Amino acid sequence: MAAEGDVFLRARGRTLTAFRQDDEYQWKGPFYFIQGADPQFGLIKAWAVGDTNNGDDEWGEEIKLAEQAVQAINKLNPKPKFFVLCGDLIHGMPGTQWRKDQERDLKNVLKNTDQDIPLVFVSGNHDIGNTPTKETIDNYCKNWGDDYFSFWVGGVLFLVLNSQLYFDSSKCPELKQAQDVWLNEQLAVAEKHKCKHIIVFQHIPLFLRKPDEDHDYFNLEKSVRQEIMEKFHKAGIKAVFSGHYHRNAGGSYRGLEMVVSSAIGCQLGEDTHGLRVVIVTDEKIVHKYYSLDELGSQGIEKELLDMLAKQN
Repeated sequence: MAAEGDVFLRARGRTLTAFRQDDEYQWKGPFYFIQGADPQFGLIKAWAVGDTNNGDDEWGEEIKLAEQAVQAINKLNPKPKFFVLCGDLIHGMPGTQWRKDQERDLKNVLKNTDQDIPLVFVSGNHDIGNTPTKETIDNYCKNWGDDYFSFWVGGVLFLVLNSQLYFDSSKCPELKQAQDVWLNEQLAVAEKHKCKHIIVFQHIPLFLRKPDEDHDYFNLEKSVRQEIMEKFHKAGIKAVFSGHYHRNAGGSYRGLEMVVSSAIGCQLGEDTHGLRVVIVTDEKIVHKYYSLDELGSQGIEKELLDMLAKQN
């Protein structure tokens, strides 16, 4: 595995260097990974004081929650193939006062993740701005690696997308176009390799519960959403995993499952701070959201572990 300094920059050249692609085209049996979202250092205080623009000057609670998440993941046996964080790593928007300190403190926690469990980062609106620019995306990439990329694990293709380019690309239309071209190329490769499943990670959900729900801050605009859903459906994509909502939600569109996971950090609903365990079997993708307390004290339940033990 890479040296400590590289663990945040494994997404390079539109792939994830933690896995040797040529070794990973073949299905080797069931495996699992951990999905987390929105550690968002600074939001708990900002939300409590009612100032989400400037109230993010403390994040001690988020540090503790992120440490709890890392400790829970490090205890798991067998180990997950990777740990993906689906965006809003920190609360401070590009150019704001506390951003660099929040990023530093998050990295200090995440670097303690077991070195055999690669970290996978997804860009969120707080990471690159609600209306990203080439500059905000470049800055993100210097800190956390590429904003979109693909990687293979055991015959499964994983696609990490920059969903801000679907939300508002008005200041960088050429970057949205580049991601679109790249995505089409990736789906063509997937077809050629006859992959077992395709799974997508992006920060903003396509939808929260119903594919035709109205557009708001927490989902994608309806015409954009429809186009993506159709593309994903035609490509045989099984599931999209997102964050952004700070609550658990989800639904499906023509066999495509939309999974919205609540936050490691600030909760905006009734859910607990937690992580999602995702089991990938020959036929299906099965997942369960665990509170940090539950995963840390009890680990993964037997029913899910038994699915991993079945060799295809």
